[in-house]
Amino acid sequence: MSALTIQLAKLDKLRELFQFFNSGKHLNRLSEPELWAALEQQQEQYQTLFEQLGYRLRIDGRGFAWFHTEDSNSNVSKTTRNLALVLMVLFDYQADNQQSLARFSDWLIDSLLLQAIFDKHKELLLAEGLDVDAMMQVYDSAVRYGFAQSQDGVWRLLPAAVRYLDHFEELAQHHTTEQDTIDTEQEEDLP
Repeated sequence: MSALTIQLAKLDKLRELFQFFNSGKHLNRLSEPELWAALEQQQEQYQTLFEQLGYRLRIDGRGFAWFHTEDSNSNVSKTTRNLALVLMVLFDYQADNQQSLARFSDWLIDSLLLQAIFDKHKELLLAEGLDVDAMMQVYDSAVRYGFAQSQDGVWRLLPAAVRYLDHFEELAQHHTTEQDTIDTEQEEDLP
């Protein structure tokens, strides 16, 4: 589809979607159903238009979309780094407690859970300057960027958080593969 065939009249949520994505947020079908429906109905049109404007709109079939960029300023990268760490320790804690990682959107993340996670990963979190209050601020940032929603001091992860889970699982698989290779090499070296 070329820029000449884009029918702007059909893109009734163009301004809202552009402002949403351009602010760095992830659109989730669960938290923004009206915007999601508009995007889904004219997906190809929106993607083509945004591409013509120099933006890469990524839409994941699991129910979230975002402007993908390789560039990020230091403030965004610090936020992203803290969010990655906080989610990593959440996933680790929940996995250790036999919680299904695939059902992360069902978890209620409250101050008691954050305290338990902090107690387990205290050294790592403190090394990054994160205590329980700072972790709560990171979850508030996750809300602003479309990775979580908050109600009455309790957070729930939204589908976009699967981007982090996918990355962690990929890292874990890579680590397991490397460890298997090392173990195999050591066994081969035995007399």
